[in-house]
Amino acid sequence: MKLRHTALSIPSNGVWLDGMLAHAPDVRALALCLRSHGHPALEQAARPVELALQAAGFATMAVNLLTRQEAQRDPDAPYNIPRLTERILAATEWAAHQPPLAALTLAVVASDTGCAAAIRAAVKAPETFTAIACLGGRADLAGAEPLRAVRTPVRMIITPGTTEAGILERAYPLMKGKHHWLVLPATDDARELEQLAARAAATWLRQHLPQVEGSPQA
Repeated sequence: MKLRHTALSIPSNGVWLDGMLAHAPDVRALALCLRSHGHPALEQAARPVELALQAAGFATMAVNLLTRQEAQRDPDAPYNIPRLTERILAATEWAAHQPPLAALTLAVVASDTGCAAAIRAAVKAPETFTAIACLGGRADLAGAEPLRAVRTPVRMIITPGTTEAGILERAYPLMKGKHHWLVLPATDDARELEQLAARAAATWLRQHLPQVEGSPQA
């Protein structure tokens, strides 16, 4: 599947969010890949998670939830979960009005504080996402009530021995909807861990795609 890469500027409440869309006419769905810390250059090579999703038949839309100025000047910006939530919803609304994307089912991969914002967004717009994959992150910052309320299937992909693993272990039991806890194998190879997490995220999102009549179960 040959993907076309397009730089995006997505409006959200008076600011423009940078994005990068990788799309082809025969994709199965759209995966929103959230970046909630810093302001990485999206034109650089795709991360392993985006490559894994693309190999699984997804278009990917990477979105920086912070502006460059916020990332450089406001250390609290990544922790403004309500604002990140509204920006996720703005990105999904933008995608819903793009003819090549409007008919695609939408799923989310998040890390860091983007996990909390993705859960809140799924609670606010429960029909929007088919699944959420959290690459570690701080889903706990969504708050107890959103964690209890979310009904979008959520997989938490855990790197053993990290500080956030212990935090998430306390937050995870609050969830009442479909959810899954996956601990990655222990390894000192950071690249291997990243690739394992990427495949685990792609598998979870693929499992929750609507089934086409006559197609095998993913």
